[in-house]
Amino acid sequence: MGMLEYGFMQRAFGAGAMIAAIAPILGVYLMLRRQALLADTLSHVSLAGAALGTFLPWNPSFTGVLAAIVGGMIVEHLRRTYRTYREVPVAIVMTSGLALAIVLMSFGTNIGKNFSSYLFGSIVAVNETQLWLIAGVAIMGAVYFICFRRPLYSITFDEETARIGGVRSSLLSFSFSVLTGMTVAAAMPIVGVMLVSALMVLPAALALRVAKGFASAVATAACIGTAGMFSGLTVSYYVNIPPGGTIALVLLLFLLSGIGVQKITLRINRRKKSLRTAMVQQKRITGEKESLFL
Repeated sequence: MGMLEYGFMQRAFGAGAMIAAIAPILGVYLMLRRQALLADTLSHVSLAGAALGTFLPWNPSFTGVLAAIVGGMIVEHLRRTYRTYREVPVAIVMTSGLALAIVLMSFGTNIGKNFSSYLFGSIVAVNETQLWLIAGVAIMGAVYFICFRRPLYSITFDEETARIGGVRSSLLSFSFSVLTGMTVAAAMPIVGVMLVSALMVLPAALALRVAKGFASAVATAACIGTAGMFSGLTVSYYVNIPPGGTIALVLLLFLLSGIGVQKITLRINRRKKSLRTAMVQQKRITGEKESLFL
C-alpha cells in the first residue's frame, strides 16, 4: 500500500508542499537582511503562544500564529531601537519566548506531553484545521511577494535609499516580520520548533551560492525546499524516523552536496583555463621559434 493512500500522509505532503514553497523564499530575504535567526526566534515565541492556547484552553494553532505575529512586530520595533546591535532584538525575544513557554508548560503535565510534536514535528500532528491555516498563510505569502516584490527588494539591499525613493520601509518591514511569524507558526507541526529555521535558511543558503541573480535565487530556493520536504517526508515514512529531523538532514545534505559540486566545478574550470592558457603560450612560443628560421 502506497503512503499517499493514508489521509495523514496526504495532509502532510499537502502542507509540506505549501510551506516548502514559501518558507525558503522568506529565507532568501532573511539572509540578505542579516536576520537568519529570526525564524528560530519566532518559533520559540510561537511555542509560547501554543502553550498559552492549550492552557486557557483555546486553539493552540491560532494562538501560536498570533504569538508569532506579535513576536515579529516586537523584533522589528526593537530592531529600530537597537540599530547598531542587530543581534540584540533576536536575543531578547528568543529568550523571553522560550522562558514563557517553559513556564506555561510547567502548569500542567498534559501540556508538556502534547508538545513533543511541536518541538520535533510530527506527520500525524497536521490536522484539517492546520492544513487550512497553512493554505491561508501560503496564499497570503504568494500574494505578498507578487505585490511587494520590488519595494521589498529595495529595502533588502538598501533600506535608507529605498526610504528616500518613497518606499514606506517601516510599514513594509513590519508586514514582512508578520508574514515571517505566520510562516514559522504554520511550519511548526511539520518540522518542529527546533528545526523550523532549517527549512528557511538551508535552501536559501544553497540558492544564494549557486544562483546567478536574485530572481534565480528565489526560484531555486523554493525548488530546493520542496525537493527536501518531499524527500524528507518519504524517508521518514519508510524508515520510521522523525520527519522534522529527516527533512533538516536532507536539506543539509543538499547544501553540502551543492557546495562540494560547486567547488569541484570551479577547480575543473580553473584547470581547463590554465590548460588553455598554457596551450596558447606554447603555440605562441612555437610560432616565434618558427619565425626565427624563416
